[in-house]
Amino acid sequence: MPKSLVTSTDLTDITGALALSPVIPVAIFPRVADAVPVAEALLEGGIAIIEVTLRSDAALGAIEAIRKACPEMLVGAGTLWTAQQTMQAASAGAEFIVSPGIADPVADVAASLRLPYLPGAQTASEMAHLVRRGAKAAKFFPAAPAGGAAAIAALAAVFPELVFCPTGGISEATAPEYLRLPCVPCVGGSWLVTKTLLAEQNWAAISAAASRAVLLKSHAT
Repeated sequence: MPKSLVTSTDLTDITGALALSPVIPVAIFPRVADAVPVAEALLEGGIAIIEVTLRSDAALGAIEAIRKACPEMLVGAGTLWTAQQTMQAASAGAEFIVSPGIADPVADVAASLRLPYLPGAQTASEMAHLVRRGAKAAKFFPAAPAGGAAAIAALAAVFPELVFCPTGGISEATAPEYLRLPCVPCVGGSWLVTKTLLAEQNWAAISAAASRAVLLKSHAT
């Protein structure tokens, strides 16, 4: 899917980004130097989207490095809670924004910058809040502790206008449980870019994990 389909004034375009891959790798980079090799490994495995979480001092530099070296990779910034963080992420080159929970200041800045935004929610009340604000997608986090696929199926019955990207506690083995739901185009996965693989600089293993991940949707049917 061309990037042109996932960037516009309409925040619902985040659904285009969610359709790029059945798994969106979620990465925490201790070092900027690891960002480009990881992006290249994911692309080799068939995944052209990544969420870089702002949980390290290297995050903004990692986003900038990937944007410059791998223009075919759609790069998002995750774990954003404030307007300032959103501005910083946008300045670094983030192409979509993700929050683990309700963060209206982030949504407002993302809208002003014309950046697709994936807000987090867990409860029916939070989902209702997002729907009132015009959201078409939600990050269901933390997915496993919050009830897993069964909880999403129940929420989807009440909020048919939403699609869900469950993240948190999901593995390669459990991802198909979520992906078989019609309302789940993708899951967020931290298993593709782990601390161990980064420490070992095992880019081949990351590429292999990506190759398997792109097939998970077909395994879920």
